[in-house]
Amino acid sequence: MRPPQIVALGGSLLRPEESQNRDIWFGKLRQLAVHVEGNSRKLGIVVGGGLPAREGIELARNLISNPDKLDQVGIAATRLNATIIQQVLLDIGCNVAPVIPQDTGAAADYLEEYNIVVMGGTQPGHTTDAVAVALARDCAASDCIIATNVSHIYDDDPKTNPNAKPFFEMTINQLTSITGVDRLAPGDSAVVDPIAVSIAAKHHINIAVLDGRDIDLIEAALDGKDFDGTVVRS
Repeated sequence: MRPPQIVALGGSLLRPEESQNRDIWFGKLRQLAVHVEGNSRKLGIVVGGGLPAREGIELARNLISNPDKLDQVGIAATRLNATIIQQVLLDIGCNVAPVIPQDTGAAADYLEEYNIVVMGGTQPGHTTDAVAVALARDCAASDCIIATNVSHIYDDDPKTNPNAKPFFEMTINQLTSITGVDRLAPGDSAVVDPIAVSIAAKHHINIAVLDGRDIDLIEAALDGKDFDGTVVRS
């Protein structure tokens, strides 16, 4: 039996600037879920916190100094976003687990019964990128798709360096040299969480990074077709 496929959806993808784009994005996400389920495949979706997480952490930062407690605020936001995705898919009749798992082992178990499982964060110290790679590990999946709001992994920050060059394919060691291995501070982000990179390296999980604002790219990657993005080979 084919292992489940795992996708991390950055929290920013749920809130494009224009409401029309948001409606189109959700519509295509629903079509993707129907496509996956219609082909008797399994899909684990891990959703990030995005703006609600950053706002919540910023609100609490002046009152809470413990980074683990700040992370708990962000985790709550990821589970809110996961619930939105879950309910959107349940509303169209998809075979989605009716709960939001709070650890990857439970999510892997639910994927034996349901076609789709949606979850958010699990514990302080890492982002939902790491949760997605850990879920891939627990499901014996060899690949994990990280859908974010950038098109590729770059050799420098493209927001500050217009000459930054994208990688189309790279090794996990090359990615480690870019991300480092240190835990991200609460509310911070990176193109890929260093903890996720470490898990992928240890368990030989390939990572695909692509622009999740285009659902067609996610679908192409899930279907094993060529897509515009970065493939990281473990």
